Amino acid sequence: MLYLIIKAAVSGVIVALVSEVSRRYAGLGGLLASLPLVSVLGMVWLWRDTGDAARLASHAGATFWFVLPSLPMFLVIPALLKRGMGFYPALLLGCVMTMALYALMVWIGPRMGLKL
Repeated sequence: MLYLIIKAAVSGVIVALVSEVSRRYAGLGGLLASLPLVSVLGMVWLWRDTGDAARLASHAGATFWFVLPSLPMFLVIPALLKRGMGFYPALLLGCVMTMALYALMVWIGPRMGLKL
């Protein structure tokens, strides 16, 4: 249980750090947010928990393919905000679009030979 609390605390500190840096320096906050910190932490935790190279390789490969459908959200949300849409509606639309693109990836990925 302590291990789970430590994992959650470390992950939470990273999110809080990105948020605080972004309040002062939007560009630096964006850079920090774009770093695959969650992915790297996930790989570290997975490796520590399993030591299974095949599982880690599969996880890293799937992560790559699932990053792709999430990228348009980072263009759509700012575009909607610049057109005057409120933050929460823009965020909601960006998230709904991303979920639809994830569903498309889950459907089309295996047909392209991807193991997700």
